[in-house]
Amino acid sequence: MENRIFERTELLLGSKTQVALAEVKVILFGVGGVGSWCAESLIRSGVRFLTLVDMDCVDVTNINRQLMATTETIGQVKVEVLKERLLAINPKAAISVLHKRYTPESSADFNLSSYDYVIDAIDSIVDKADLLERTCNRTEAVIFSSMGAALKVDVNRIQTAEFWNVTGCPLAASLRRRFRKRNIVLNRAINCVFSDEKYIPKDDIKSHLLEGNQRINGTLAHITAIFGFTLAGMLIEDVINKNT
Repeated sequence: MENRIFERTELLLGSKTQVALAEVKVILFGVGGVGSWCAESLIRSGVRFLTLVDMDCVDVTNINRQLMATTETIGQVKVEVLKERLLAINPKAAISVLHKRYTPESSADFNLSSYDYVIDAIDSIVDKADLLERTCNRTEAVIFSSMGAALKVDVNRIQTAEFWNVTGCPLAASLRRRFRKRNIVLNRAINCVFSDEKYIPKDDIKSHLLEGNQRINGTLAHITAIFGFTLAGMLIEDVINKNT
């Protein structure tokens, strides 16, 4: 049955690339609005070895944009719910889950050098910066990263670029300032998905300010899904290029 699942993919990519996709080892940090759709696309395309990392449980506010969030999964561990769905797509996939948060302090727990690809869909700027720096400078893994998907509505503004060439994205700009301030040099390229849209909310729309001055902005399912699918697409294209 597994061969039939990926029959249409192999018709497009060829058997060599299909086999390569099944052999690469991928770790995905963050399975929210961006990461959950990325994970689904990878598994549906033939990736078998996938590790999912996220510390959160499904909340009712996730339902508007996160793949595994429904009224029936509220309160459940995100990575466990997503794993169950992905195994329903390909029961032979080797999916590992880590119900924990990546931080500079916990970074040693993840053995990044054992993966071919690292996908970053982390929200926290501190954690994101550390993951990008550590992957670039201490591993051979290829890394793809999602910049900010909140406060976006225009699909035509979504694009890709190398990290230092990302424009119009406050998150990318903040990360670059952080690296420069700390004299951090990234030894390899990071290909990113981002949007340069400058959406101005209506007067009656406000961000929520949570404990610790964390600001939560509005998001839409189709935007976060496109970001996630684009991350998966960049990985797949990289595998294609290495096997043709």
